[in-house]
Amino acid sequence: HELGLMTGVMDAAVEAAREAGATRLLGVKVSIGEATEAVEDALVFAFEALAESDPFTQGAKLGLTMIRPRSVCLECGHEFEHNRFCPVCDSFATELLAGRELQIDSIEVDLPEE
Repeated sequence: HELGLMTGVMDAAVEAAREAGATRLLGVKVSIGEATEAVEDALVFAFEALAESDPFTQGAKLGLTMIRPRSVCLECGHEFEHNRFCPVCDSFATELLAGRELQIDSIEVDLPEE
């Protein structure tokens, strides 16, 4: 699971870096929701293994932000850290607002000297 996620991140980051004319990918900052059930240590391990397999990415660093799940109650509108029930009105009619994201926030690259 984590290897698949990081393969997609690495592929997208490398493509963006090469399109920008970079000579090397130095780092990637990623935000991922805890509700994806991805394990942080496994994500880091997968990224490092992928980075070491290509001279273009060798030594690249992963900056990882884990996003806690947040929900909104569809009955009373209260926003809260995700739980099965609303802590205000005890309704089970809730909608997940955050926690399932996977996004690349930024990449750091080396550009050729001009």
